[in-house]
Amino acid sequence: MFSKVSTCALIGVDGYNFFVETDLTGGLPNFHLVGLAAPSVKEARERVRAAIKNSGFVFPDGRITVNLAPADLRKDGSGYDLAIAAGILAATEQLPLESLQSRVFVGELSLDGEIREIPGVMAMAASMKHQAGENSLLEFIVPRGNAQEASMVESLQVRGAANLRELVTYLKGESTLPDTTMDINTILMDSRDGGDPDFKDVKGQLMAKRALEIGAAGGHNIILTGPPGTGKTMLARRIPSILPSMTLDECLEVTKIHSVAGLLKKGKPLITKRPFRTPHHSASAVGVLGGGRIPQPGEVSLSHLGVLFLDEFPEYSREVLEGLRQPLEDGELTITRAEMTVLYPSRFMLVASRNPCPCGYYQDPRRECRCSEAQIRRYRIRSSGPLMDRIDLHVEVPSMQYKELEVEKDGESSDVIRQRVEKARAIQRDRFGDSGISCNASMSHRQIQEYCPLDRETRSLLRRAFDSLALSMRAHDRIIKVARTIADLDEEKNIKPAHIAEAIQHRSLDRKF
Repeated sequence: MFSKVSTCALIGVDGYNFFVETDLTGGLPNFHLVGLAAPSVKEARERVRAAIKNSGFVFPDGRITVNLAPADLRKDGSGYDLAIAAGILAATEQLPLESLQSRVFVGELSLDGEIREIPGVMAMAASMKHQAGENSLLEFIVPRGNAQEASMVESLQVRGAANLRELVTYLKGESTLPDTTMDINTILMDSRDGGDPDFKDVKGQLMAKRALEIGAAGGHNIILTGPPGTGKTMLARRIPSILPSMTLDECLEVTKIHSVAGLLKKGKPLITKRPFRTPHHSASAVGVLGGGRIPQPGEVSLSHLGVLFLDEFPEYSREVLEGLRQPLEDGELTITRAEMTVLYPSRFMLVASRNPCPCGYYQDPRRECRCSEAQIRRYRIRSSGPLMDRIDLHVEVPSMQYKELEVEKDGESSDVIRQRVEKARAIQRDRFGDSGISCNASMSHRQIQEYCPLDRETRSLLRRAFDSLALSMRAHDRIIKVARTIADLDEEKNIKPAHIAEAIQHRSLDRKF
């Protein structure tokens, strides 16, 4: 007997349709699993054998050949177990063959027949729905623990099964499995819980607060430089409180990446707040950038459409820092292996903080720096010129006077700042339309020319800054992008000299070095 079952697997953050073909013939008992299967997939033979027997079904004694097609792509993971078991049961006529049609099976089996959760189910569901078309009657059979996650994909029938016996009785028409649905609008309405730290708690540092508002409004990269204890980390951790709310498409895009990484929390199938990731400076390049033997998304992809905060920026390894250049420039990260190439979306807002020197008190008016010129130079060159050139806003966070701490009046709240940020982002969405970008930081050189015309006076100011500061062409374009965001915050249609001047002011490292 022969059976063919549809399943799904991940390559990067996209799901691809695979088929499990099962053939039973006479002969000595043997179980062959072919189709470029990794060791984790080959182990399915023992899991499936035990699950079928312990669920009360008959495991065949003859020669079993299971082919995972297409055979030229490597298969990894345990998500094929359920499809293999369904194929064997159908080939042995314990399941009707027609019950496998228009259904996709994914899930891992335990030895007692329980269907266990696997990562990436939402990404699989989205891809299968896209491949099948909007009017398809495709049914997606998943572990019960993954059912809510998969149901985030609209117009897809999702049925979660707890164990193999429950699934078989459903496929034979002897019982029912409810179609899992979720009310996405209700989830979105509850997305802001007000738990983020508030900017009103920060005393002083008005220049830094203004820079962070500009960065949040336009999605610009920021580096904060200042002595220890001046509030760099405190400011950075309050950025999520002023970021604009995510659209439904953005929520689904971020959730898909976290689903692939297996980071979705129980009972929270949809991520509704922008990610804020803070890897430690001892993190490896694979942990930050992604990769591994089986490529997995790293911190730069997990912070997609959110914030990647790198505290003590120069302390990260050179491999990590230089690896940031591609995602900062392209908004995506390519990981190449001998057997495959995967592409992970990585359009994030980089927020970095650092001291001006190893001891932290270089040019501080209140403390004496103990570092030699050679030590300061070595510390600074850890952050290469090409990398620093990709950071839009260079912000100094100086030491504060005690009188600034005595001020009883709270600063501007995050809610007030976020309202201005939301208005600026709305202007940008209207400007870019369906061009594929949503904020000023993502503009290409051609789009800068189209959306950021400069009059003669404004261009003259930019020309003088370009010559006197010896700016690169990349820095030139990034100043214009920041100026465009400042103009949006001021609700101005055109960029004015004051906007360019403020953007130049926020390139402090270019001015000093």
